[in-house]
Amino acid sequence: MRQFRPPELAAYIQSGHTPVLLDVREPWEWNLCRLPGAILIPMRELPARLSELNKDAETIVICHHGVRSYHAARYLETAGFVDVVNLAGGVAAWADEVDPAMPRY
Repeated sequence: MRQFRPPELAAYIQSGHTPVLLDVREPWEWNLCRLPGAILIPMRELPARLSELNKDAETIVICHHGVRSYHAARYLETAGFVDVVNLAGGVAAWADEVDPAMPRY
């Protein structure tokens, strides 16, 4: 599985790529901060909501520190998703490395 650090993802998006940004955190976390354009499907809901996602689309999986997203990305791969990327460091690293104005928790 590929992994991006936040600056890599920011540059990737800025260069015109349009991956699906899948946030697997809980709603209370999502309400505190999120990447622009991301969609929320909490990790615990992922198995029941797979049909909402395109298995052929490039999907970047996001969480707080990159651990839940890593496990969710592995799950997506076993479910037949062909292009899954984990955001290493999660939104915490995004705030540190890309957007210092992003709220932290």
